Amino acid sequence: MSIEVIHLRKILKILYSTPAQRTSALRSDIREDIARDGGGTISGGDFYGPFWRDAKDHVFGFGDLHDATEHRIESNPRRENLYPQLRDGFLLWWNERRRWTNEPFHQLDAPKGRHIFADIGATVKVDNLLAVRDGRNADHFVYPYFSPTPPLGDEPGRLGLWLLREALPRINPDDLRVLDVIRGQTFAIERNPLQGDEGDVFAARYRAALNEWRRLWSEYE
Repeated sequence: MSIEVIHLRKILKILYSTPAQRTSALRSDIREDIARDGGGTISGGDFYGPFWRDAKDHVFGFGDLHDATEHRIESNPRRENLYPQLRDGFLLWWNERRRWTNEPFHQLDAPKGRHIFADIGATVKVDNLLAVRDGRNADHFVYPYFSPTPPLGDEPGRLGLWLLREALPRINPDDLRVLDVIRGQTFAIERNPLQGDEGDVFAARYRAALNEWRRLWSEYE
């Protein structure tokens, strides 16, 4: 997926990586674009998607995340390093840090949306949330950030919350969370209140990344 149309978790990683890591990620994005344009396939597929499906199954009692992680690693040894970290971080949040404990938990239809940055010609997509209604009929919508680096701090956490609010206007912002999965840490507006400049900060960082991406593209033409 081009950086001009990109998932929220991926753009947050790019925007807050070190300069060297960001350049490496942008070059990888360009090579994938070239492969797609040439009719080729992208190696590796969706690395994190199977884990997130297993995590959702764990929440709703359809499976056990420890067992599922073992099976995933057996089927693909490339997962041996990160999948246990994702599992342990998710379970740290789910078992110890999650503030809502009212069972049973019911699965809701997960919302989807996007936010268009018209001034810079770019779009950020939001999908695949963990959508839960608890035993008190309170709704919770959790968006996952999977990358081991960089960790989400307060500013990228707030930018993620702001983007979710813009992309999902029908969802109560108080019900939204961004989960840094590996670290088992969530960001919520009640604990990480928006400061009012998130849109400007996001656009400025995104514009700089786009400019670098376009400059790097010229090397492949």
